[in-house]
Amino acid sequence: MKHLIPAALKAAALLVLAALPAAAFDGPTQTVTDATGRSVEIPADPARVFAAGPPAATLLYALKPQAMLGWVRAPKQADLPYLLPLTQALPELGRLTGKGDTLNLEVLLAARPDLIVDYGTVNATYRDLAERVQDQAQLPYVLIDGSLDAMPASIRAMAGVLGVAERGEALAAYAEDSFAKADALLATVPAAQRPKVYLARGPEGLETAGRGSINAEIIERMGAVNVAQSEGKGLLTVSAEQVQAWAPDVIITIDRDFAASVGNMPEWQGIPAVAQGRVYLAPSRPFGFIDSPPSVNRLIGLKWLAQKLYPAQAKGDLAAEVAGFYALFYGVTLDDAAVSALLGD
Repeated sequence: MKHLIPAALKAAALLVLAALPAAAFDGPTQTVTDATGRSVEIPADPARVFAAGPPAATLLYALKPQAMLGWVRAPKQADLPYLLPLTQALPELGRLTGKGDTLNLEVLLAARPDLIVDYGTVNATYRDLAERVQDQAQLPYVLIDGSLDAMPASIRAMAGVLGVAERGEALAAYAEDSFAKADALLATVPAAQRPKVYLARGPEGLETAGRGSINAEIIERMGAVNVAQSEGKGLLTVSAEQVQAWAPDVIITIDRDFAASVGNMPEWQGIPAVAQGRVYLAPSRPFGFIDSPPSVNRLIGLKWLAQKLYPAQAKGDLAAEVAGFYALFYGVTLDDAAVSALLGD
């Protein structure tokens, strides 16, 4: 989750909700307490689940793909080899939270979900949206904390909501092991040797995420210094001159065009990361390793980032790590060629 939908759009959507018949579900129920402290009655084993934004869709896919009604955004053709066949042709339904005016609640309710889940930033604004939609649509709406450090607990919480506790335990254990290995690596790297990092978004590389932002917290979790400072914790636009002043040692980008052209862009010359060839394009199929969205996909991003930030200290076979993660979280088996293509080798 990043930004709420515009107020006018939200108001119009709620009118649509009010005009449609209330949803209902039969069978056993359970009452859960979500990350905002709301007590919500939900189906004990929800079979038709709508994810409010991309982070929630990714977590839902990892935990219970058979319950997905559709995607927030339809996968691209290049994503399909990395997704289970049963999810590849699911429709694009739009989103309740995040950037973009893709909300279509009439389509949503026509699909007859029995639960809405969201996973990301949790605050009073998102709690208010959840309560309004839940009241108008008569659909249970659960919010789960999407912060990186809370991920093991949040995976277990979402798995409990979805009725797949055993599956959730396996993924949560992986998350805990990943954090433990990251901490063990960082214990071998003195603070003075930890790099300054800039996260470059967009084809010009001038959109970034400030310290504390959910979009960049993986950088700080791996012990690096996020050079972007801002008053808020969201995305911001900066100038090339500002990046020059920050002088990052490493640039991580999620934009293929920027990665391909930065070496020839005059305004980026002289920056240590560019001069030393330490500009790295994060893999992005079917979900980004760093962001896009900020969900459980970031767990493999931790391992990839460790190799890029600390090449002398990082151990292990990254290709094998990637193949193992994709098998466990995405349910797909990758051959060596597929892993190589993913990593850009």
